[in-house]
Parts: sequence; C-alpha cells; structure tokens
Amino acid sequence: MTELWAHTLTWAEVDPSRHPFELDDDAAKALAEALAPLLPGAAAIEENRWRSLDPVTEFLVERYGRWACGWNWSVGEGDKDGGVVGVWCCAADSVTTADETSELVVAALLEWRDWLEELAERFAALAPPEPSAGSSVDPWHWERACTRLVTVVAARTEAESGWYGHCMQVLAWFLTYNGVDEERAREVVESAVGGRFDSWIAPEATVVDAVSSRFARTVGDQG
Repeated sequence: MTELWAHTLTWAEVDPSRHPFELDDDAAKALAEALAPLLPGAAAIEENRWRSLDPVTEFLVERYGRWACGWNWSVGEGDKDGGVVGVWCCAADSVTTADETSELVVAALLEWRDWLEELAERFAALAPPEPSAGSSVDPWHWERACTRLVTVVAARTEAESGWYGHCMQVLAWFLTYNGVDEERAREVVESAVGGRFDSWIAPEATVVDAVSSRFARTVGDQG
C-alpha cells in the first residue's frame, strides 16, 4: 500500500518545483466528480474513522504524487494531528453529501498545495547566501530562518494539538532545501527543538529564541 502518512513526507516529495500542479475550474470539477464515488458512508466512518478516507488519499497520491497525502492534515485533532488545512476537519464532521464533500476535498487539496508553495517561497527568501571561499555561513541566517519558520507554522496550525510535529518537519525541509542530508537535518532539528514545544500552546518568544539559537549552533556543528 502507498504510504499515506503526511508526517513522513520529505522535501523531495513535496517540493512544488519537482511536482508541477495546476487545477483550473474545469479540472477541479472533474476531480470532484472522480472523487465522489470514493467517499465513505457513515457506516465506514463509524467502523474505522482513521482509514475511511484512504481510497480518496490513494487516488490523489496516484494522480499527483505523494505530496497530496497531506490534503486532510487539518488544524487540531482531525484525521491527522496538528496540521495546517482549515477547510477540512475530519471524516466524522466533514463528510456530508457526495457532491458537497468531494468539492471540499478539492478545496482542502488546494489549500495544502498553497501551503507547500508558500513554504517554497519562504525557503528561497530565507536561504543563507553562499559563503565565500574559506568562510562559513553566518549563524544569524540560520537563526533568523528558524525563528520565522517556527512563527509561521505556529500561526498556521494555530498551535493546536501536536502542531510542533509539522513545525519540526518544516525545519527539516528547510535544511534539506539548503543541501543538508535528510538524516542530518532531522538530527539538527531534534537537537534544537526536542521537548521544548508543547501541545496546544504557542511558544513564548524566549523559547523560540532559544530554539533558534540552538538550531543555528547545531547546523554549524554539523557542517
């Protein structure tokens, strides 16, 4: 079975530059029509809420790539914990009629894609400059990037439920965007963030500062 868990996505899998995607009004309507027969009924949701939307997700992943499995990574405790999608809640609350729900799925997919494209733009803007020969990147660039990315993820997730999981993922994506090995990126982020953020609580500025400072130092150590 295709891996459907959004929290395992890598930057290579979600990078908009590697996975072009366009959906005009006609294509969106056609997609909604294709999704409608795949939507679960009330009995399926009652029996297995967490897997009832798998046919929808598998269809989207097969058509567009694995990045699409984040379509229902909703804010709070929805189908997936601590995400950024606001138009979708969960199967139990968001599934109504086939026509209405299929249109909502498309809207959720577009919202998730917009987030990935926003991140790509932020990564480009926050990327440190290439160091000159014999020098290294000023840690300030890494610290600034961490602060801004933590802040924007906390805002978009509304710091609900396990929001920091996606926050750590985004920080790792930023490092791999900048050429850091994936495993090393996860180690850097875990060292900087691990245990310092809490569920349902937006981090205080002093906590963000401490995390960002450690992030910058650890990137330098890893380099």
